[in-house]
Amino acid sequence: MLLLTGATGLVGSSLLRRLLAEGTQVRCLVRNPRRLGGQRVRVQIALGDLTDPPSFRNALRGVQTVVHLAASIRDQPRGSIEELNGIATWRMVQAAQRAGVERFVFFSVLDASTHHRARFFRAKALAEQAVRESDMRSTIFAPSIVYAPGDPWLTLLERMALLPVVPISGRGRAIYQPIWAEDVADCVMAALRNGEGEYNERFELAGPETLSHTEIVRLVLRSLRRRRMLVHVPTPIVSRSLRLLEATMGTGAFATWDEAELMEVSMISTRGSADAEGFGVTPEPMRAILAQT
Repeated sequence: MLLLTGATGLVGSSLLRRLLAEGTQVRCLVRNPRRLGGQRVRVQIALGDLTDPPSFRNALRGVQTVVHLAASIRDQPRGSIEELNGIATWRMVQAAQRAGVERFVFFSVLDASTHHRARFFRAKALAEQAVRESDMRSTIFAPSIVYAPGDPWLTLLERMALLPVVPISGRGRAIYQPIWAEDVADCVMAALRNGEGEYNERFELAGPETLSHTEIVRLVLRSLRRRRMLVHVPTPIVSRSLRLLEATMGTGAFATWDEAELMEVSMISTRGSADAEGFGVTPEPMRAILAQT
């Protein structure tokens, strides 16, 4: 039995399709089973979420492998970024050990560090530490930006492309190696098939192109066949504006500063796409995926 968290997310939904196609018994930890769509009749449902540690006990019963994808890049009413990414992972690791889980697969982020400027990266670094220090065999994936056509990030860029000019937070010079969610899911499946891997593994997942924030926006605009001027908005103005928006609208804010800040910090791997290729996956360039839409 495999427990999957984040099954309705970008990578989780792609991974779930593959797991079910291979006949894997999957249990999904979810708050709302309806978000699984038609897949909900093909999996076991464990009701709960990351802020409800008692729900972990039932979810982990009889489980050999945990794939923990659930995360949040903004504060939620039920918990902060630190609680949802760091503390919740630590609690799940502890619960998994008590339940006799053999393997724990965790999704972090490239360049996660307890000294990073972004809260999300700091929380992921603490979560990584908890996973590495457990008694279970662990696999950690640290991707650059993961994307897919129609995802919330690209959808926001598409909506911004309707404006006369497209604003970019800061100088737009942070660089990334975007990797398609389908390629990420293929890497995870390859790792799961390798049941005799190292005790503690860590893989950096990156696409074949190194693009700045500005270049990604231009790439999206070209895929939409829209010509727009880009306007770089000073970081202090973006920070103050989005903090005020979040204070006013709460969870209804279209974006938060914590999310926008992620587009001002680079996420690149010195190994490039080598780790993905080690799984037999050749990541597609972002421009090729966007051209298909």
